[in-house]
Amino acid sequence: MTPRPVQRQPQRQRGAALLLLVAVLGLGAASLLIGAFGRNTGEAERQQRTLATLAQAREALLGFAATQGRLPRPAASALDGRERAADCADDAECSGFLPWVALGVAGTDAWGKLLRYSVTPEMARAPIVSSSAIANRVVLERGARGELAFVAGQAQCDVSAQCLPLVLFSQGKDHYGTAASGVTQVNTARGNIDEAANDSASRSFIARPASDNAALPGGAFDDMLAWITLPALYQRMRAARNLP
Repeated sequence: MTPRPVQRQPQRQRGAALLLLVAVLGLGAASLLIGAFGRNTGEAERQQRTLATLAQAREALLGFAATQGRLPRPAASALDGRERAADCADDAECSGFLPWVALGVAGTDAWGKLLRYSVTPEMARAPIVSSSAIANRVVLERGARGELAFVAGQAQCDVSAQCLPLVLFSQGKDHYGTAASGVTQVNTARGNIDEAANDSASRSFIARPASDNAALPGGAFDDMLAWITLPALYQRMRAARNLP
């Protein structure tokens, strides 16, 4: 099914306000706030801590780009938070774990899972030529009938219609994720196809409010997404005079 453009309506904008509350912390957007699990004080606190960690990671990514003239590549491995030594050959190679050592930030969320990170390969090589570089990451959401629609980016990314340079996310408490020890959490849920899609994605990611209702389109979901827009990235790099 081809995603259709988002129709901006007042009612949807009010609902989206919960998803975008993380902007107060410095994030461009977020896919999860205190939702289905917010009634549990302990889980709500973990969610807030994770949102703060994502905000810190986002700021560190902007700082890295400002000083290095590019975004970092993903971490070398689940146990090595330095960035990969070689340039990414494709989108899949530029998707993995946040390079927490290279950024000097926490590499895990409040559940002890490694933060995921996917960057456009062209944005992880210096110098980034702003007149021709194309950011190609996209984020989608599900509508009331389960249809997918773009939140950030569009079907075709090009110089005149840019998408996102990067997406980072926590895989939440349940189902998917990798612990700091390198152990992968087994998915015990059924029908959580949106979480499964994010777990294997390299370009297109899904952002939704949290829910443990397996009957919803896309199934149960507790991933927490954040991203940086290309204008925000270029603004920081230009301020540091590090963008050709």
